[in-house]
Amino acid sequence: MKYVILIYSNPESRQLWSRLPAEQRREGLEAYTALNEALTATGELIVAEALADPAAGRRVRVESGLATATDGPFAEAKELMAGFYLVECDGIDRALEIAARIPEAAMGLVEVRPVTALSGFEA
Repeated sequence: MKYVILIYSNPESRQLWSRLPAEQRREGLEAYTALNEALTATGELIVAEALADPAAGRRVRVESGLATATDGPFAEAKELMAGFYLVECDGIDRALEIAARIPEAAMGLVEVRPVTALSGFEA
């Protein structure tokens, strides 16, 4: 089964990260590298990506058939999407084990959701 593991950040977590000593930031990045390598070795990793700051995004809206794009940031939110993993594993328990290895999980900023196929769109 496929699961998306959503990684969030917030202003406090971004400030905390920026104030960490370089060695601790390096260790955090190494934790991601180790997780990526482990999931690749087991064949569970489909994709993992970090996302740019929300201010770099664009929102698309279609009205009366006309598409318009606006610059971000968009929503007044406490938490912002920072990145994600898409994994294929045996079940929710394994997906939760994987999510627990993400450094942001220590701050409660990781969410696991099953991926569901839309009817009529299965590959």
